Amino acid sequence: MQRDEIEKILPHRDGMLLIDEVEVSEGIAHAKKTIRPEEWFLQGHFPGDPIVPGVILCEIMAQSTCALLGEEAGGNISTYLTGLDKARFRNPVRPGDTLEITASITRSKDNFYFAKGEGRVGGKLCVSAEYSFVIERHSEKCDVF
Repeated sequence: MQRDEIEKILPHRDGMLLIDEVEVSEGIAHAKKTIRPEEWFLQGHFPGDPIVPGVILCEIMAQSTCALLGEEAGGNISTYLTGLDKARFRNPVRPGDTLEITASITRSKDNFYFAKGEGRVGGKLCVSAEYSFVIERHSEKCDVF
């Protein structure tokens, strides 16, 4: 999926849609995000040595996971991150890097989902976490929050 297809699933837009592409295979989301030097979250983090903040890395993983909802989502949902556990930051992610995410849903109950993900640059583990989110279904198409 490219950006236009991702936007059919996720309500995120300008500045907050943090994945460039995603594919789903055998229940695993494989996403990519190339970090551009002009990204808003790099401004001031840190001058002369910019790195992607950990919270942004976690958001990228969470957005990647939502692709697993696929056609079922159909733009009629809002997703809300409800928990973050066992987050580990192993190596910094810098401008020019392409972060490759693998994410999967480990279980669900009603509209709550539990997931895990990892992010790597050049095969080197940079971030991993377990997280949960809830989805709210809308009766009509919801393009943005």
